[in-house]
Amino acid sequence: MLKIDHLTKRFGEKVAVDDLSLSIEPGEIYGFIGHNGAGKTTTLKSVAGILEFDEGEITIGGMSIREKPLECKKLMAYIPDNPDLYDFMTGIKYLNFIADIFGVDADVRAERIKRYADLFGLTSDLAQPIAAYSHGMKQKLAIISAWIHEPKLIIMDEPFVGLDPTAAHDLKLMMRELCDNGGSIFFSTHVLEVAEKLCDKIAIIKNGKLIRKGTMEEVKGDESLEDVFLELAEKEA
Repeated sequence: MLKIDHLTKRFGEKVAVDDLSLSIEPGEIYGFIGHNGAGKTTTLKSVAGILEFDEGEITIGGMSIREKPLECKKLMAYIPDNPDLYDFMTGIKYLNFIADIFGVDADVRAERIKRYADLFGLTSDLAQPIAAYSHGMKQKLAIISAWIHEPKLIIMDEPFVGLDPTAAHDLKLMMRELCDNGGSIFFSTHVLEVAEKLCDKIAIIKNGKLIRKGTMEEVKGDESLEDVFLELAEKEA
């Protein structure tokens, strides 16, 4: 579903992502971990088609994000670490706006909005302007908007930040369900316990370079993910 092939991205003299290669198959939840400034967000924004990159290639469903950006974006959804939504809209207008962009039928969108808004306890707030929402409520709205067109690939940057424990649990179930139905998820997180329990595969990045990738068993063996991450981070320092 997603192939990152020798991705390099520079900001002036700084190499933010250095020759990164990853492949994410249908059905996989793939975790992406690293310290602040390691290159996670730059990678995710490149995959989402927000940032241009200097070298390498990114393909989604076999299509180049450079050559066919619209076709690629139809297959995916992206949730940034700090959802920047249209504050002047109400929650329901925003969800309908996103559904319009992706051509989701009225009956289908109504069912999905009800299902996910009820799940996150957001139904009674959908008539309110987004400007009145807390960070957690905005995060929930961004998650619902990402799921509304049932994308084949969801890219998420620190999706659990700002969510209460119940909402975080519900999101994990949604992620697993989407991948069990053939979708793929690529997400960054600092919550290593979540990554260890949830991910099928994981990649660890430091200073823009990939230092370990593979299945959870291949990466951590008999240790905890936290121990492995700290060992690798110290070794590569």
